[in-house]
Amino acid sequence: MRITIVGAGNMARGIATRALAGGHTVTITAKDHRKAVELVDELGKQDHGAGRIGAGDESAVQAADIVVLAVPFGAAKQLAASYGAQLSGKVLIDISNPVDASLDALVVAPGTYAAEEIAAAVAPGTRVVKAFNTTFATTLAAGEVNGTPLDVFIAGDDETARQRVAELVTSGGLNPVDVGALKHARELEGFQLLHMALQTREGGHGWASTIKIVAP
Repeated sequence: MRITIVGAGNMARGIATRALAGGHTVTITAKDHRKAVELVDELGKQDHGAGRIGAGDESAVQAADIVVLAVPFGAAKQLAASYGAQLSGKVLIDISNPVDASLDALVVAPGTYAAEEIAAAVAPGTRVVKAFNTTFATTLAAGEVNGTPLDVFIAGDDETARQRVAELVTSGGLNPVDVGALKHARELEGFQLLHMALQTREGGHGWASTIKIVAP
């Protein structure tokens, strides 16, 4: 698949690493084009098999099969609206967690969730999927924690869109967990708030943990 990642930070690096490991064509675009080029150069020096990577401008959004908004919630909401019809018919992955700077609370109104606001901002026909919000950048780059592949929780109202994201996840060596409708992004954002809060406290996990469903 053709994957366009908007953003050039640590999460963009982690998701791009998994997409390249799955053999996909990845384009990085960012507000600061220089940072996009630097990330592409960094990842291009690594062996990703059949995966290909390059830097692009805003037109890369229209050329993609899947667009990943690898930016904070506020920026993701603005971009979702500004891209307009370019996103129509595409799968748009929202990875954001609407948390405050102290990692102590969500910044969306009670009973609402970030993916809901992003879905309300996009053009008609855009298929919004929540995914990768419970995985940290360092664990994505590795694809595992202590030898255990990451779970990637997937929520969206379009079943075909969820399946496409699951294919992306599986191809990168991760385990997709389809939780159903987009409304369940509210729970995903909530338990990731707790997961994030556990990282920096005394005896915390240092951004190296993951949330895993263990079943017989």
